[in-house]
Parts: sequence; C-alpha cells; structure tokens
Amino acid sequence: MSPLAKYHRSRPGLCERFEAFMCTKEICNAYTELNDPFDQRARFEEQTRQKDAGDDEAQGVDETFLNALEYGLPPTGGWGLGIDRLVMFLTDSANIKEVLLFPAMRPVVATSEVPVAPAVTATEAAKEA
Repeated sequence: MSPLAKYHRSRPGLCERFEAFMCTKEICNAYTELNDPFDQRARFEEQTRQKDAGDDEAQGVDETFLNALEYGLPPTGGWGLGIDRLVMFLTDSANIKEVLLFPAMRPVVATSEVPVAPAVTATEAAKEA
C-alpha cells in the first residue's frame, strides 16, 4: 500500500493511485493524497514497524507532516511528470542515473593513500595572527 494515497472508495485492498508507462518506462506517478491525520499516523507507524523488521524502503513517522495534516489539508490529488523521466524517455535511457546531473557533479576524491600535510597548520596560523 502506498502510505500517502487514499484507500480506494469501492475496492477494499486497493488505493487510489496509478503510474503511467510509455514504451516500458515509467513517466508519471499519480495518487489521491490522504488527508486524514489519524489514518496517516497509523500508516506511518506501520511503516516504522516494517522498517524495524528489516524493510529497507519503509519510512518513519513524519511529525511535521502529521502536524500540518491536523491543521487541515484540503482534498488534493494530481500527477507528476518529472523532467528526469521525460528526458529518460526522449533519450531512450534505461536508467535514471544516466540523465540526472547531480551524480556527475560529485567531487573527485583522490585515491592516494599518502597523507598530505596542510601548507599551514591551525597552530601556525594562530601564532601569526
């Protein structure tokens, strides 16, 4: 079950969500957002139990989100077409990592195992000041 989606109104065991696929690639994720804070808390707590049992994808309780729900969230829904997924489709990429920019922006880490001393140590800099 999707922890943020409402249960289906007429089919028990289902939730109100769908994913659109084009040429075997997911391009859209959509669902009716759950706006009941009590139901949402129960789902978050179930996710926490699943995480404690070893589920790597389960999340914990988000108190800030629950607090916002308690103030009132109007009925919401919609769909999201990410630019990354659209670019995946247009470039015929098999993996989303092929189109994301930020992994390529990671700093290059030196592989040298020889430690390099700083030009000026903190003690020397303090003495000069």
